Amino acid sequence: MNFSKEGLDFLFENRLMDSKPWFIEHRDIYEEKVLEPMRELVEALAPTINEIDDRMICEPKIGKSISRIYRDTRFTHDKSIFREKIWCVFLRDKKLYDGLPAFFVEVTPDGFSYGCGYYKASTASMERFRELILNDDRDYRAARKAVEKSEVFNLYAEKFKRTKFPNESEKKREWLDMKNIGAICYSNDFELLFSDRLADKIAKDFLSLKPFYKFLMKVETSK
Repeated sequence: MNFSKEGLDFLFENRLMDSKPWFIEHRDIYEEKVLEPMRELVEALAPTINEIDDRMICEPKIGKSISRIYRDTRFTHDKSIFREKIWCVFLRDKKLYDGLPAFFVEVTPDGFSYGCGYYKASTASMERFRELILNDDRDYRAARKAVEKSEVFNLYAEKFKRTKFPNESEKKREWLDMKNIGAICYSNDFELLFSDRLADKIAKDFLSLKPFYKFLMKVETSK
């Protein structure tokens, strides 16, 4: 089953209503038009995810690879009940690592995004990340090449206001000055989102980021 306008409209209206009774009354729309397409997307992407790293978790279940519709309001001033989006994420067992890089797909009423990177890299990870770059590590070079030649992905990250590496090349500084790192594609191509081509397109693009993921995992396993 594909994503649909009805599913996106549900995400928007559910967030607007922000009511458990309203959600329960319309839960069948959520199950059929939002959750089921995401389950099928996870299943369709599983072979590609396993090809990239067979230790990544790829389970089409809420709380595993699929996000919850309910927000966690314990540590925020915003006490809204529901999210306006749904996503899936693929990474190794979070109990074994802290802040691992992951592949992800997110769907919102405004479109969708997908990519690979950290949600929030640890300080230790970014320190090791910079060490490898300064040593001109070959996996870093492969990762940078994969992103540079991509017509799909762009780097996302908050950077330091002033470079800490003024003597390095501009290309290296682009990576060295990041506080976090990932590669992402934003799209409002609803024709693609609602089509049978979505999983194949994302799978192909995920494979192009395999060198990028390999470098980030090298950061994690060598620090």
